Amino acid sequence: MIDYKILFLDIDGTILKPDDTIEASTKKAVSDVKKKGLEVFLATGRPLHEISHIAEELGITSFIGYNGAYAIHNNRDIFRSPMKSSTVETYVDIAKSKGHELVLYTHEENIFSDLESPVVKEFLSAFHLQKNNSYSLNVIHKILGITLINLSENEPALYEKADPSIHLSQVNVDGLRHCYDVIRDNVNKGIAVQHILELLHIPREASIAFGDGMNDKEMLSVVGEGFAMGNGHPDLFQYAKHKTTKVTNSGIYNGLKSLGLVE
Repeated sequence: MIDYKILFLDIDGTILKPDDTIEASTKKAVSDVKKKGLEVFLATGRPLHEISHIAEELGITSFIGYNGAYAIHNNRDIFRSPMKSSTVETYVDIAKSKGHELVLYTHEENIFSDLESPVVKEFLSAFHLQKNNSYSLNVIHKILGITLINLSENEPALYEKADPSIHLSQVNVDGLRHCYDVIRDNVNKGIAVQHILELLHIPREASIAFGDGMNDKEMLSVVGEGFAMGNGHPDLFQYAKHKTTKVTNSGIYNGLKSLGLVE
């Protein structure tokens, strides 16, 4: 049997159910693997300043945030990789010209193009974001991640063409099908996971990850045991070694049980 050492967990659609609660089975599974000595990381597209309540509920102190741009191990910074200012400026200009909205994430707050926009208010409601501000040029060098809002199906190509080292990943949350996370080829959850495995001297085969969105594909591809949630994006399953049950049906617990880590 493999001596598993580390577990990476996405948040939305993986830990959090659609009603923003966490199943008792998920809490038990996380508690059980921690007792066995596994390191547990939350690995999310969310800004880290917005997830402290989730971390506290699960007793987790290690994180990958902003889709791989910032990582913390046991409350100590590992790395932080801001986006190129030129790319941020270009994306702001495209959004303005096309009637899109966007949120730019720094390590302290969420910067919105228009806080009064109805689609922005819908986004704020879905993710319960608290530390919000309006866009200004003085934050442009501190941006760790971007989410684009209100794009039609063919419009992600506008942004990908502007910077070929970036691709857009549709946010896998009910009611937000026109939102896309900006994912860098050289900064994503998968590369962050690889960096952490090297730092902690953990072999790939001893690592496990769970995710449900296309921003999880790199992470699920690089770990030893990658689990796609049953409610995952249909295109994600090809990148995962395993498919588990839905977030509403003990997906994390059942996946870890299949590895013999919980009873």
